[in-house]
Amino acid sequence: MGISVNGIELTDDAVQAELKHHQQAANPLKQSVHELILRTLLLQEADRLGIAGEDDDTRVEALLAQEVRVPAADAATCRTYYDNQPQLFASGEMVEARHILFQVTPKAPLDLVRDTAQAILEELQAKPQRFDEIARQYSNCPSAHVGGNLGQLSRGQTVPEFEDYLFRLDEGELGARLLETRFGLHIVQVMRKVPGNRLPFEAVQGEIADRLTRQSWQRGIHQYLQILAGKADIKGVTLEGAESPLVQ
Repeated sequence: MGISVNGIELTDDAVQAELKHHQQAANPLKQSVHELILRTLLLQEADRLGIAGEDDDTRVEALLAQEVRVPAADAATCRTYYDNQPQLFASGEMVEARHILFQVTPKAPLDLVRDTAQAILEELQAKPQRFDEIARQYSNCPSAHVGGNLGQLSRGQTVPEFEDYLFRLDEGELGARLLETRFGLHIVQVMRKVPGNRLPFEAVQGEIADRLTRQSWQRGIHQYLQILAGKADIKGVTLEGAESPLVQ
């Protein structure tokens, strides 16, 4: 393939083995190559620092634990997050929603699906009364036969990216943009919204601290990968940042 990292070539066999893990990516081959480059950088750094382990995954984990340090979220930081995100800490909050799913498949690539979905979203923005009809015609979700209706949803029942978008919409609101999730592209509308009772700060402080620490950890790993990539001699491909499932 002609791609090397600090003089170590990435073989076609290695790329093919990695490819099976990224079939849902927008560009599986590109994602696989980037993943292999980042893993190679980490293992090379583990070699340089003399970090041993039972296998490569263990060595990478040990390297990151040693080299990436992030502070734990303090009470004041947690309180600020709690005050600024009240919708995240409501008990009993519920929405009744409907959606239209446009699934991405090898026969329906992302760009084509996005163009189609965007055109339909614009049609619904002009004629929202057609939602039921269009959902039945176009949606790739089993809910299509009931006009895209998902019923009543509370937090934790859908994937995070769908939940975050859904609960930010007001009652009766049609999402102004397409929502992209691991399942495809969605047009979303909230039909009814029931506000919940806000949980006290003390009850969720630990959860907030864990969430903020995870976010700091992910940012720290991203920065660390950027540093390694910036110092490396990578030939045959341009590494666009250091975003990778490796650090999610």
